[in-house]
Amino acid sequence: MLVALVAGGIGGGVGALLERDGTIGRHVELPQAGADRSARAPGSIAGIAARTLPGVVTIHVRGGSDQGTGTGFVLDKEGRILTNNHVVEPAGSSGDISVTFNSGQTAKAAVVGRDSSYDLAVIKVSGVSGLTPLALGNSDSVRVGDSVIAIGAPYDLAGTVTTGIISAKERPITAGGQKGDGSDVSYVDALQTDAPINPGNSGGPLVDSEARVIGINSAIRSAGDSGELGGGQGGSIGLGFAIPINQAKRVAEELINTGRATHPVIGVTLDMSYSGDGARVNTKNGDGPAVTPGGPGDKAGLQPRDVIRKVDGVAVHSGQELIVKIRSHRPGDRLTLTVERDGTERSVDLTLGSASAR
Repeated sequence: MLVALVAGGIGGGVGALLERDGTIGRHVELPQAGADRSARAPGSIAGIAARTLPGVVTIHVRGGSDQGTGTGFVLDKEGRILTNNHVVEPAGSSGDISVTFNSGQTAKAAVVGRDSSYDLAVIKVSGVSGLTPLALGNSDSVRVGDSVIAIGAPYDLAGTVTTGIISAKERPITAGGQKGDGSDVSYVDALQTDAPINPGNSGGPLVDSEARVIGINSAIRSAGDSGELGGGQGGSIGLGFAIPINQAKRVAEELINTGRATHPVIGVTLDMSYSGDGARVNTKNGDGPAVTPGGPGDKAGLQPRDVIRKVDGVAVHSGQELIVKIRSHRPGDRLTLTVERDGTERSVDLTLGSASAR
């Protein structure tokens, strides 16, 4: 009787298996496409990423109790790398900067030069071979709606690729520093993009459809911001800002050649508390005259209390916007300012002067 019961149980199990699968012990394999190892088209997102990633680096910075992660990209075969000033700033004068390449290779880096007003810095690695410098584009050629790719290390996730478009150009933004202080404030006539940018993307390249760098990812507006732009702080809501490569190239060359960058100036101090439309020249300056004698503004005929309303026909609505517009040019450039004095507007021509960062 026991044997019969056991045999009956086995038979029932086999019957159930046959009914469910139609066979006993069959090995199941699901259909799947074969691996495609062919190269992607050069103009595709994958193709552009493949060409760009070897020249992008992740930067880790330590200085005292401060530390941070950012991104940079290779400028030349000599090991120079461009990034944001706020990425390397925590290292101070005695901190540690290390660079990790896309291949996984790491190297120590030293600061060649940095400038807080432009939020740019050049660092350099030594003894590294096989470097892949990225091609630089021309940000004057960028158009709203152009496709772009941002590459960086958001939240230390190296080699992250995101895509979007150029949402706007010539966005006057300020980032960093302390309110009302003016120190360490970056003034940028920025490219705006909706490509997702997050903490750690700062200093990374924004590239065009030809894999050319057109901007340096530097700041975002994030949900809950009080109005200040952060250097990659908070989370992306599709409002990212990049320093145009034409400005970054000039500053990088000066940092490499002299260790510091020059700033274009108009030779006046501004009343940053002025709440009207435009940028008003101060009535007086505690450190000297509001209009520097013999300076560009003086030669152009600017006077205290003049309100500058336009630069080359483009309206400026505040002192900060005027500084941004001025900083987007080179010393020696010639500008036309629309100035209001005693209720009357007039145009004046002005040649920008030069000042070095202190």
